[in-house]
Amino acid sequence: QPQLVESGGGLVQPGGSLTLSCVASGESLGRYAVAWLRQAPGQEREGISVISSGGSGINYADSVRDRFIIYRDNSKNTVYLQMNNLKPEDTAVYYCAADLWYSDQLNRNYDHWGQGTQVAVSS
Repeated sequence: QPQLVESGGGLVQPGGSLTLSCVASGESLGRYAVAWLRQAPGQEREGISVISSGGSGINYADSVRDRFIIYRDNSKNTVYLQMNNLKPEDTAVYYCAADLWYSDQLNRNYDHWGQGTQVAVSS
């Protein structure tokens, strides 16, 4: 089973960019579809993007479409989330999650989760 670790979070000004990484250990991430989800204080968890194991299937939530890009490098066992034009409402803890099967549905259960990385967007 893969162990997932997120990194790359931090404090950024509105309009800025960050790239999050989700690195797997213990098993090849290349077998798994990987999603990014986020949870802001007092709000429900929101699925924001998912990528299939081979990278051909990708989906985004409307809230991040055209601003965020998900991509993966299976040789590095890593999935990335490039976040551009960040807004204060993007402030949340960001999680990556993995599952053996891919679905366009963003808000679903996944078998494996990371511990999360905090993103804060503020001036």
